[in-house]
Amino acid sequence: MTASETVSGNVTNRDWISTGQLPTEDVVRDLVSEAHARFAPVQEGDVASYIPALAEASPAHFGICVAAAGGLLVEAGDAQQSFSIQSLSKPFLFALICQAIGEDAAREKLGVNSTGLPFNSVLAVERSGEGLSNPMVNAGAIAATSLVPGDSAEAKWAFIQEGFSRFAGRPLAIDQRVYASEIATNRRNVGIASLLQEQERIWFDPEASTDLYTRQCALSVTARDLAVMAATLANGGRQPCTREQVIAPLICQHVLAVMVTAGLYETSGDWLYDTGLPGKSGVSGGMITVSPGKGGLATYSPPLDEAGNSVRGQLTARFLSERLGLNLFASRPVEPG
Repeated sequence: MTASETVSGNVTNRDWISTGQLPTEDVVRDLVSEAHARFAPVQEGDVASYIPALAEASPAHFGICVAAAGGLLVEAGDAQQSFSIQSLSKPFLFALICQAIGEDAAREKLGVNSTGLPFNSVLAVERSGEGLSNPMVNAGAIAATSLVPGDSAEAKWAFIQEGFSRFAGRPLAIDQRVYASEIATNRRNVGIASLLQEQERIWFDPEASTDLYTRQCALSVTARDLAVMAATLANGGRQPCTREQVIAPLICQHVLAVMVTAGLYETSGDWLYDTGLPGKSGVSGGMITVSPGKGGLATYSPPLDEAGNSVRGQLTARFLSERLGLNLFASRPVEPG
């Protein structure tokens, strides 16, 4: 850990940051290849079926990409296979909202505490008494979408699509088949939005906010896209390939904090125990892991466990967290003298 400025032993600018780098490129490539070879044969898990378009994904698809904060990209397998971003959109939307209205206002309006419940839980909204949840679950994400700047749904959508594209470093487009499939099966999210309205925790038309949230979940990405998006969060908000400052460093800090507590919903504690890193999953089979100051890991593998998290993605993250030395809680005793 380093501080940017001290005067007379007192910190005057609390710019404490994570330090360290990934191992050499050859080491990273060898370990990514080893992870792909090791976990590709895994057969556990089932492809999501409650959204019909997602049920068509091949369970054999498996891609890995590591993006270093300095711009190095290392891939294996189906890292450039397209799929819909789904719930992996949530941390990036939250980042854009924090940037737009301020991180304190975002926390006040959305909440940041873990619910300990599934991603689409209605109970999470009802139980708080104030309609608060967090931006990593559907209720909080729909509420966050309603806070997007713009006087119309199309103006808000332009803000979302442009912001996500800046994270990815390329224009992102909607997978129209996935969007249509989600709209046809979206009754639960519509109900969540109505409940948020009753709790006075939504700030735009509920149906329009739900539609905007559905659109962003249908954006088409690859594991490579997600790796550089995750690396942007790891790199103080600076996109590692385009070098654009997408969001402020302080925003990254708060986004990663919420990912730690709620990124994998009711299994977030197990995830943190295994990897020691902020992470986020999506029902299409994508998963991101962020190592602050070092880079981002993304995987794509559609078969999910019972909690809706990619089986191969979790195995890969655990393996690479250990082998690449990423765990934020790992330490070695200091030798005396």
